[in-house]
This record gives sequence, C-alpha cells and structure tokens, in this order.
Amino acid sequence: MSTLFGKRILLRPLEAPDFAKWQEVRRRNEEWLTRWEPARLPGASDVVEDSQAFNVRCSARQRERQFGSGYGFGIFVDGVFGGEINLNSIQRGPFQSCYVGYWIDEAMAGNSYVPEAFVVAARFAFEELHLHRVQAAIVPRNIASRRVVEKLKLRDEGTAERYLEINGIWEDHIRFAMTAEEWEARGTDLIAEWIGF
Repeated sequence: MSTLFGKRILLRPLEAPDFAKWQEVRRRNEEWLTRWEPARLPGASDVVEDSQAFNVRCSARQRERQFGSGYGFGIFVDGVFGGEINLNSIQRGPFQSCYVGYWIDEAMAGNSYVPEAFVVAARFAFEELHLHRVQAAIVPRNIASRRVVEKLKLRDEGTAERYLEINGIWEDHIRFAMTAEEWEARGTDLIAEWIGF
C-alpha cells in the first residue's frame, strides 16, 4: 500500500522530498490550521521550519505503517500537495478502531476534496485493514471540518467534554463515527458518489 486513488485526488505517504511543498502550504495556512491543532511541545523541533524534523516525522509515519498502528497520507490534487488525512491510533483486539484526522490548504477548501479523501481512506480502513470502526473528533466551532462528516452523513455520537488539548486549551469535541456494518450498508453508495469507481 503506497498510493490510494480517488476521482480527483490521490493519497500517498509523505516523503522527505515533499518538504518544500509541504512547508509552503503550512506556512501560508498557519492561522487557518494551528487554531485546530495541538500546541507544539516545549523544546520540540518546529517541523514546519526544520527539514530534519520533517524527515523524522516521515520516518515515524513509515514505522507506524510497518507496525500497522497508523497510516498517514498526503492529499494531492492534480499532482499538487494540498493537505493530509491520517488513520491514527489504530487499535486491534476487540476494538478494531482508528481515528481519522485531516486538514486541507485553505486555497483548496470548499471543493469537497476532503470528503473524497475520507471515503478513500474509509474504504482502505474497512476493506483492506478490516477495521470495525472509524471515528473523528471535531471541535464544535470548526465548521469546515464538521461539514466534511455532515456531507458523508457520519453518525454524531455526542460531545466529549474537554476531550483533546488544542492550541493549548482543553477543547470539547463532537465525536462522529462509522462502523463496518454501516460501511457495508452505505459504502457502495459513498464510493459511487465520491470516488466514481
């Protein structure tokens, strides 16, 4: 598994040579993105400004893939890097679950690239990894991220109070999820609508 294809996008793991394009997008979208992300740990390298830190990040994602504990993908539109979608914290045993996290370049937002990427990633999670559940946790006021799961009609499981630390503050998150049974019932329609094959 290295590349997954949608109708208009492709997903592939980021590699060291992607740093310059990734850095340009992250710098340009700093305000757009960092308000929804965990604060950088004190003393940690700034992955946006340090190519070596980016390389370490890519290597860590490669190890996650090898161990089956996570799958990180860059989102590319017409060969242009536009964001990321990740299957994080994969747990096996009786849980068989993962979290989905995503972000997109503000210049590409509003074109439904992320819902398409989500369906591609969900197909991989359910049909290749044989997970039972994918879930996303979203800060209630993050309207753009909520729009993604609303377009896909993911089930709202309620609000978890002070669920994750985001930009230095413990934030409530709305939890959305889909199970393998829901994918079995709806996956063909989601693929037809968002991927087209």
